[in-house]
Amino acid sequence: MKLSPIAASQAFWRQSLSSKGLFPIFTQNMKGLVYRIGSGAYQMAVRAAAPFVGKARQMVEGRKNWTSSLREAVAAAGDHIVWVHCASLGEFEQGRPLIEQVRKQYPHTFILLTFFSPSGYQIRKDYDGADHVSYLPFDSPSNAETFLDIVKPRLALFVKYEFWYFYLRALSKRHVPTLLVSAIFRKDQLFFKKYGKPYLKLLHHFQHIFVQTDRSMALLRKSGVANATVAGDTRFDRVAALLAESREIPVAEAFAKGRRVMVAGSIWPEDVAVLKDLINNSSADKAFILATHEVDEEHLSGVEAELTVPLVRYSQAENTDLQKHKVLLIDNIGMLSALYRYGSLAYVGGAYGKGLHNTLEPVTYGMPVFFGNKNYRKFDEAIRMAEACIAFPVADGTELKERAEQLWDDDLRLERLSDKARQFVEENTGATHTIMNYLEPWLTA
Repeated sequence: MKLSPIAASQAFWRQSLSSKGLFPIFTQNMKGLVYRIGSGAYQMAVRAAAPFVGKARQMVEGRKNWTSSLREAVAAAGDHIVWVHCASLGEFEQGRPLIEQVRKQYPHTFILLTFFSPSGYQIRKDYDGADHVSYLPFDSPSNAETFLDIVKPRLALFVKYEFWYFYLRALSKRHVPTLLVSAIFRKDQLFFKKYGKPYLKLLHHFQHIFVQTDRSMALLRKSGVANATVAGDTRFDRVAALLAESREIPVAEAFAKGRRVMVAGSIWPEDVAVLKDLINNSSADKAFILATHEVDEEHLSGVEAELTVPLVRYSQAENTDLQKHKVLLIDNIGMLSALYRYGSLAYVGGAYGKGLHNTLEPVTYGMPVFFGNKNYRKFDEAIRMAEACIAFPVADGTELKERAEQLWDDDLRLERLSDKARQFVEENTGATHTIMNYLEPWLTA
């Protein structure tokens, strides 16, 4: 689908200036002029796109009157504010174990949670683990100073990505302890390019960086960044906690009863094209729960158009004989993590597009996982799961069908892989505990 000129401009500047793809010209003048021009141009592009692009409109509307709403929210918080910032929903899932542990151990603490992206804010704006949830105002000298004047955080936690220059500079000037948690670094990132040294200096604004992998740690050390520790990925702690949450979904349970089920989560049209042969031609004792990444009518009807077997949407499943349907299509958000408990195999979408979605949730329930063999190598856990043979990157629908049917027909192997999957999660928990030990002096002061 082609973008309009306004949307294209928005996409360009977001990619150029975001933490995940900073435009190299930024590195030519870290004192702020070039960055300020680029950031201002991006904000103008977002505002220009707002009447035509839904996400741009949400970004603009959500940031209106932010100073007054923020002042009102933190008015009675005193000096016990911990600010947690996440780019979007994926980063939130990594920050969530820390947020909930801070809330549990230090209930007097006021937790401010901010998002940059609408996809994070819109879904988690009512999250009760934080005292206040808001958008992060666009990065500028005045916004950063005003934001910190109002909030006066005792501690700032940035999750995985997000390296906003003016906010980090202002936090450093005010001597606010600022940490980066669940960080992941790759040698192709701008930090480690010949022209990226000024950008690398941003990392020195963090008092400490908790990285997920030894590989990330080695890159930082080689580049002269010593204030770092390998803690692991906090998402393992989050998904491990899912097992203790006995959330049942009666519709899914009735649908899955007596059948072998594949749960396909966060799928896109490219994933449906790979799944359809398996779904349309599997035996009667196999069933499928499908959850699209986007739940608008276009994506839901797109799934229905590709399948030739009986299908029912979740919202229409009540008073339906679910056993007569081959596919249960989930048409809501927020249910996927609990749905995996009803499957014996999983498929996770995204790898044929921009990148693989969450593979840890199904593995927690002891499910071998399939995903596309294209864009998954930026995800360390996916690589390690593939090496451990509990995850299987597939090239196309033919390979998926062959491998899935082999597993479904081999009870002993399926049971063995299920045990390995659970063990993989158990062996990688503990990052939250490591980080909380480091935070203790500021949270108890």
